[in-house]
Amino acid sequence: MMKLIKTEEAIGCVLAHDMTQIIRGVTKDAVFRKGHIVTAEDIPVLLSIGKEHLYVWENDANMLHENDAAQILRQVCQNEGMLASEVKEGKIELSAAFDGLFKVDNDKLRFVNNFGEMMIASRHGNTPVKKGDKLAGTRIIPLVIAKEKMQRMQEQCGATPIFSLLPYVKKHAAIITTGSEVYHGRIKDTFTPVVEAKLAEYGIEVNFKTVLADEHQAITAAVLEAIHEHGAELVLCTGGMSVDPDDRTPLAIKNTGAEIVSYGAPVLPGAMFLLSYYHKDNGDVVPVMGLPGCVMYAGRTVFDLVLPRAAADDRITAEELAALGQGGLCLNCAVCTFPNCGFGKGW
Repeated sequence: MMKLIKTEEAIGCVLAHDMTQIIRGVTKDAVFRKGHIVTAEDIPVLLSIGKEHLYVWENDANMLHENDAAQILRQVCQNEGMLASEVKEGKIELSAAFDGLFKVDNDKLRFVNNFGEMMIASRHGNTPVKKGDKLAGTRIIPLVIAKEKMQRMQEQCGATPIFSLLPYVKKHAAIITTGSEVYHGRIKDTFTPVVEAKLAEYGIEVNFKTVLADEHQAITAAVLEAIHEHGAELVLCTGGMSVDPDDRTPLAIKNTGAEIVSYGAPVLPGAMFLLSYYHKDNGDVVPVMGLPGCVMYAGRTVFDLVLPRAAADDRITAEELAALGQGGLCLNCAVCTFPNCGFGKGW
């Protein structure tokens, strides 16, 4: 337990928390750390940083110091692939140990933040992150907290941490470019290079690509060839996604036998996006997507939201796509900061 005493009377006592000195533009750091035994020489230093009274330790088996409690809170949050900072003033930060997809258990996060005397702040879930990126910060609010409260919170959260970091596992993709104007050479294919560049951001190589006319039987056959003969783990069909009578890509994807999750998404750019999953006999599941024309010319689209999840083999549901409506409007900022912006943060 802590007690409050005058600084001049603290010689020989153990500090209950860090003593921080703030000099604007110069430093914000602890002059003395928690656990430091105060000496006579320390008294003028403590007074110079405005500490006329100090909290010092009195042992109480029922209470935890903020730094000890912070380690319990860290355990509730930290998962594989995450690095923890040193505890400081009851605060611990988590960062990414590798590139991957950051995931958040929203229900557990709200539960802990509603528990009282502790907090967790994180970046949005379903966000691609790079090695070293900050993921979350945790803090115990008071200087001491009941041990029983921390134990109860930990038990009710269960064994699975609030956060997870999924590595990218999809390595090979197929691009099936559709459109009679491209097939007959009337215009240059500018779609495929854009898609290839976006795939490369996640370490995905293109091992099969072809250009076809707007004939749904040929498109269906190409999708199946890419999966069964070339081992594609992700199939992207570009073009032919509108409601024009010559655009046949959605029908072609349906005829492969793939499970259609959604044709259409509440995202701009990207409303005509199609997501499906093809189930192989061996149990593998291959995402098959129909990409609307906006992917070719817009900076960021629905494809940028779903690609990191596909790369991490993270299944997307129709309900999750529907949730993208809030935040699904790209503002076309003069300086793009994606993914560190509001675009696509609805799920």
